[in-house]
Amino acid sequence: MAKILVLGGTRFFGKRLVNRLLAKGDAVTILTRGHHQDSFGGAVSRLAVDRKDPESLKQAVGSQDFDIVYDNICYTPEEAGQAADIFAGRIGQYVLTSTLSVYDFADHPLREEDFDPYRYPVMMNESRDYSYKEGKRQAEAVLFGRHNLNVTAVRLPIVLGPDDYTRRLHFHIEHAASGEAIGLPDPDAQISFVHAEEAAEFLEWAGQVQWEGPVNACSSGTISVREMMSLIQQEIGRSAPLQSSAPPDHMSPFGIPGDWTMDHARAAAAGFKFWDLHDWMPKLIAELSADLQVR
Repeated sequence: MAKILVLGGTRFFGKRLVNRLLAKGDAVTILTRGHHQDSFGGAVSRLAVDRKDPESLKQAVGSQDFDIVYDNICYTPEEAGQAADIFAGRIGQYVLTSTLSVYDFADHPLREEDFDPYRYPVMMNESRDYSYKEGKRQAEAVLFGRHNLNVTAVRLPIVLGPDDYTRRLHFHIEHAASGEAIGLPDPDAQISFVHAEEAAEFLEWAGQVQWEGPVNACSSGTISVREMMSLIQQEIGRSAPLQSSAPPDHMSPFGIPGDWTMDHARAAAAGFKFWDLHDWMPKLIAELSADLQVR
């Protein structure tokens, strides 16, 4: 039985990760601000703290040691540095949830070496507003610069699932149902995705195998928004026009200027079995369409 701390484990793939760990019999502590109810009951221990407050985080963790720490809510180099200071030398593995966004757009499936956090300059500035991309780049650079901390950075693409609180796939189904036009720069750009349950499964695996360094995790296969809208039309019998511009509320959250895909060959070669995007995407569209009652 492993002793595990999950920072941010009450929503979306975080709660799925916790459920998987509990099913294995691990002793799980979740650390959140306490703003969201969870369904774990007495199966987990809880720490309610704002992780942006380093002193509160340090006090909440206290003298506890953990086999694995999963950090789903680290967005800046300051947060990464604070976590490294607290956990260095007292945990087995630190698993950072990172992102496809650390990469620039490219005309090939992006590989781990396309962004090298070991050589990326760290620029700590607490007053700075980091973009999501830059914050995650900086966080990786800080963590991989610590020699007394075993770190995994799991780089995930857009995560989808029935309870996605950002409602990104819902957006496209709702627009298809109403016939409202969707704006995006390139409807034929190929995109990588990962299912929320698959993301949780991968995070669990990465911690178990103690993967060192960055690693890509995405479903097998890619899809464009145009292809996605075709799947939606097959399900509900309606679609939406795709155009280059629209009012802000009608711009696709998947609107990108070109292909943005990942290569997951390293993890696959190490034994992880990725899901097939073209298997789960139609099923998810059917599930959401039923929930939205747009058939």
